[in-house]
Amino acid sequence: MSDMLGTGATWLAAQRHTHLTASVEYARGTDTVTLAATVGQTAFEDEDQYGRTLRTVSRDYLARAADLIIAGETVFPEPGDIITDDAGSFEVMSPTGEPEWRWSDGIRATIRIHTKEI
Repeated sequence: MSDMLGTGATWLAAQRHTHLTASVEYARGTDTVTLAATVGQTAFEDEDQYGRTLRTVSRDYLARAADLIIAGETVFPEPGDIITDDAGSFEVMSPTGEPEWRWSDGIRATIRIHTKEI
């Protein structure tokens, strides 16, 4: 029996990449790569020292992990990397101690990169 869910996830990732992306520039130092990415957001909540809930929203970019090639190597996002699009420049970072990126699908083909505007 075939992996119907894996096949469906692969198809859905291809549809997102084909129909819901825009070109962005991803930079690490002086090295850059152009990615096709979907813009999204994630809301993070944390509690301050007084018990108040702080809510932060990050601008996220969903891109194929295999396309993130810097200096000839496939890499994962790191804090301090910069993504530039029509809306401005955004630094890879995540509030409240969360990771800067995570897998966005069960087949580990798409990554969600958290950023903040700079």
